[in-house]
Amino acid sequence: MFRIGLCQIDGSSDKKANLKLASEYVRRAADGGAQVVSLPEMWNCPYAAKFFRTAAEPCDGQTVEFMSRLAEELKIYLIGGSIPEIEDGRIYNTSFSFDREGRMIGRFRKVHLFDVDIEGGIRFKESDTLTPGNEMLVLDTDLCKIGVAICYDVRFPEWFRKMTLSGAKLVVLPAAFNMTTGPAHWDLTMRARALDNQIYLAANARAWDSDGPYHSYGNSCIVSPWGDFVSHGDEKTAIIYGDIDPDYVEKIREQLPLLRHRRPELY
Repeated sequence: MFRIGLCQIDGSSDKKANLKLASEYVRRAADGGAQVVSLPEMWNCPYAAKFFRTAAEPCDGQTVEFMSRLAEELKIYLIGGSIPEIEDGRIYNTSFSFDREGRMIGRFRKVHLFDVDIEGGIRFKESDTLTPGNEMLVLDTDLCKIGVAICYDVRFPEWFRKMTLSGAKLVVLPAAFNMTTGPAHWDLTMRARALDNQIYLAANARAWDSDGPYHSYGNSCIVSPWGDFVSHGDEKTAIIYGDIDPDYVEKIREQLPLLRHRRPELY
């Protein structure tokens, strides 16, 4: 069994201040016993397309180096939320992961881009600025195998099933649902992905910021393989902790063998 800590923070246009805030919360999470610590989606800048290119960094940039040093110093696994990454002129919504020695052990680029126009709600088109990724990430750690996805990826059950069949017992989801989709779908979707795959799902949202260009729903949560909330936050800046028991994943899968009962020859 091990503890995970989700740092529900927000990002402003002041990158230096964002790094300082992230450092404070990651340190607090480690002091609280978390062996795995996560950050939210696009935490080192405001969540708005116009900021992504100006805030973008290469994979060896300032923010990645900062996260590497922090993981090494605190001897934690750090799932670095996501940041805007630039490569060959293209911008990606990218999550970098680090082991206890500060080595980068994974890079995941958001696969499904959030292009929506909801009547009476939000209009947002990530593809105007971002390029989608095309590779899955499951980290092979000494705690358990950990999948990484980003926000809108959670809407696609096949993607989570693929991570599960690749051995993931925990999936960490940096995210930023908004005030239209959050109240309607956040809890339901997180519980469904955990329950369907009999995994732990740790959804790490941005905190709500009334003054920012984008209002995140917050409500970071950790869901068990049985579909129960292990812990659940609200909209405020906070750290949400939860204990992850890989043996419990196996226990649930033995009692209710959904994965063994699949009929892949039919669908």
